[in-house]
Amino acid sequence: MLYLKEKELLPFMVPDALSASTHPLASVAPQTTPEQAWALAPLIAGEPSLRFGRWIGSRFQYPRPTHRAKITRRLPERAAAVMIHGADGRVATLCLDLDTSKALKEVVDADALRLGKLLQECGLAFIEDFSPSGGRHLYVPLRERLDGPAARELVEALALRSTSLDPSPHQNLSDGCIRVPGSRHKSGGYQTLITPLSVAYDYLRRRNPPLAVLALKAALAPELKRLQARKARQAKTASAQRTSAGLSLPPNAGGDSPLRRIARTGLYDTSRYKSPSEARMAVLNHFAACGWTREQVENELNGQFPGLAALYNSANKQKRLLALEWTKAQTYVSAAKPKTPASRSREQIALINNTSPTKLTGGAHTSSRRAIHQLVNDLENIVYAVLDHRLQARGREGLSLRLLMRGLLGYMRAKETDVLDVGCRTLAAAMGKHHVTIARLLPVLAKESDGIVTKIADARRKAADIYLVQLPEHFKQLARELTWRKGRVHAIRPVFRALGDSAALVYEAIERGRYSPTTADLVRLTGISRNATTKVLAEMEAMGMVRRTGRQWRTTSISLSGLAVRLGVLEEYQAQVSRNRRDRAAWHAYLDRFVDRTLEEIDMFDPDREDHWIPPDDESIWYAA
Repeated sequence: MLYLKEKELLPFMVPDALSASTHPLASVAPQTTPEQAWALAPLIAGEPSLRFGRWIGSRFQYPRPTHRAKITRRLPERAAAVMIHGADGRVATLCLDLDTSKALKEVVDADALRLGKLLQECGLAFIEDFSPSGGRHLYVPLRERLDGPAARELVEALALRSTSLDPSPHQNLSDGCIRVPGSRHKSGGYQTLITPLSVAYDYLRRRNPPLAVLALKAALAPELKRLQARKARQAKTASAQRTSAGLSLPPNAGGDSPLRRIARTGLYDTSRYKSPSEARMAVLNHFAACGWTREQVENELNGQFPGLAALYNSANKQKRLLALEWTKAQTYVSAAKPKTPASRSREQIALINNTSPTKLTGGAHTSSRRAIHQLVNDLENIVYAVLDHRLQARGREGLSLRLLMRGLLGYMRAKETDVLDVGCRTLAAAMGKHHVTIARLLPVLAKESDGIVTKIADARRKAADIYLVQLPEHFKQLARELTWRKGRVHAIRPVFRALGDSAALVYEAIERGRYSPTTADLVRLTGISRNATTKVLAEMEAMGMVRRTGRQWRTTSISLSGLAVRLGVLEEYQAQVSRNRRDRAAWHAYLDRFVDRTLEEIDMFDPDREDHWIPPDDESIWYAA
């Protein structure tokens, strides 16, 4: 690889011509011939060798040859790809392959624009070409070669932001290869260079400095953390599979909905949907059934669901049809909830022993909406002033108990009642924990809350345990003396399902503090150790959630929901909600076995019958959202 002399290495500045590489294909320099573009091949490749492609069965592949072919100045007469990794496993160029087999061409073009903007913001120069099939390649030359695993991690993180990006060339150290500008295509034609040849040659000679690569890593901090969490889960699953021979994960075990995959890629099963309009309506029906609004759908068309926008073919058609189709989707969802025969029959039957709680007739006193909100504000003061400090002594369990208490206050404010009949699975989905953990924590919280949380009724049939949340008499004077805090109380917002309980409490202390706290203030306020506090602060600062001004910490205006999408926690949340739905269905089906039956003497006691419900094994049953 050729480099400039040491004295000629100046701080790398991205020229104005860089933005031209992401313009429409009409800006391709007509004077760049395939032979001229092929001259860039040795500057892109990780080693000076190539492979020739051929059809093997129904797939076009680049098999490993008996003898390596060297890259020469002459353009190969058949399809060829250069090797990405060198003999030492390192790469000289990040090769981003945007493939139309993974998403529609409109999604590929949108991903190319989005990736180009990201690279440009990080100070990285890149070269771009396109193939006759509509795919795009982005090449990011590196001044210092990257180890194969580090390059793979970066490309996989970029793939989480771009649906059409295929990371497989960087996932194979021995066989990873890519077609470069000028090379022939399997279907005829050539890889056409979009970046002007002189500019591309300049980028490949000067290359990108390590500081720009570090800037890209910082911009991809949420995606890199998501990859680490995924690898940890895969390692845990592999370990479980080794210890349990019968445990295996079915396809689509990650909770990836087929309809949401259509919304991301625009690709759909033609045997199920005959046209793009049918696929669009299926996706819109899905979002309407999930409680989305039209504004939320429109916001995500340029975000995580570009495939849905691509199914409209044009912006004008999207603007004209989206409102009409969304109205149809809402009408369909509202009408597509017929009562099952079993539910209709249950409505006509009055149970002999009705164990449901008696409803008030209007004579009893009920708290007003304003009184409930005032009660929650007073309880927040007691939680911050007394209960948090009491629960700090319980260590890690205390963190979960403190957040569970905040979750109950959040439900009080949302339901505007001090009597809560929220099930463990609902609380578990809100807090990102297992429902067994919530079932274990609730009695502990009721015991440690000093009368704030009291259980007043046990679960019965389809009804959950009922808890009364109140302000005890001995706390009323303290609650009146303390001023209310700004903002809303939260249990676990989706982003903290990935960052952890400690991060949630530290962020809350910054967000709802009466002043901008220092690190020492956060340690004192949250009761979390200094090492743990420093660690979560550094992690949140890397993701742009908080910033440090002098010694004080402040929150930023970053969207926590958008960050949660990038971290992938919404997929986990959808899988947990779907699993809870299936669990409830199984439990209700079990209860229905004892309804609509004539009571006989043998039914009063049967020693061979299971009188308790055995919950399904969460480790071996997976549900798609």
